[in-house]
Amino acid sequence: MPTLDRRELLHGAVAASVVANLSTAVVAEDGSARSVQRRVIDTNVSLFRWPFRRLPLDETGELVAKLRSHSIEQAWAGSFEGLLHRDIAGVNSRLVEACRAHGDDLLFPFGSVNPVLPDWEEDLRRCHEEHRMLGVRLHPNYHGYTLDDPRFERLMRLAAERRLTVQLAAAMEDTRTQHPLLQVADVDLTPLPEMLKRVPEARVVVLNHKVTGAEVMQLLNTPGAYFDMSRVNATDGVARVMRTVPKGRVVFGTHAPFLIYESAMIKVYESNLTDDEDSSILYENAKRLVSRASV
Repeated sequence: MPTLDRRELLHGAVAASVVANLSTAVVAEDGSARSVQRRVIDTNVSLFRWPFRRLPLDETGELVAKLRSHSIEQAWAGSFEGLLHRDIAGVNSRLVEACRAHGDDLLFPFGSVNPVLPDWEEDLRRCHEEHRMLGVRLHPNYHGYTLDDPRFERLMRLAAERRLTVQLAAAMEDTRTQHPLLQVADVDLTPLPEMLKRVPEARVVVLNHKVTGAEVMQLLNTPGAYFDMSRVNATDGVARVMRTVPKGRVVFGTHAPFLIYESAMIKVYESNLTDDEDSSILYENAKRLVSRASV
């Protein structure tokens, strides 16, 4: 795939052309070729309002329209409300209702669980048994616990028993742009490898990480750890990560609507992936993750 000037990609027509080029040629038995849109699962979108400012596409219907315009097959949706609300059961119920109302075939809810709050085990049970979710999304830095907290390990054990995928948001916003009265550091991932060794059945997807640094290098050799590519930067950055992280453990995620949707598609396009790498990150790796869910 050719490399384009990023300034050109600001124009909608060029961005649409980039997305169109995510199709692949399929040769039939008679020798004819046709273009088929690659299947895409977006593992990282959020519904409702970001607490500190309005975002484009923070109305669920508008986000759904954007997803459908890019032929997204599934979008795993968390809730911005899960960051600061204490009524987690209400947060998850609203999330499920919105997913059903706006795209039951598209939006797949990933409920919030906060192990610092009382009766969080019941929230986890509801996510699995009542809401039939494929997984849950955690925000340790907003909820006030570290990854060496015994409650976190218990949550991971219970999720693994239910065969739920756990998404762990390493960050939601760059620390440089945070509200001065709510400074939230990125999650320290250092304890995660040892915890995953103790809970080998667990599957955790680290969201919104740049996939760099010593803590990540430790995770690379730990089965059960996956990464989305929403904050991976630089031309060919996605390819670099895919060729550093063990095969099958990088998934496509956009962090929409916080980040501009097309930027994630462009990063994949710019990385000059092979067809196998392309289908792996856009669809296959995520599909394998949730195929183990016992819903």
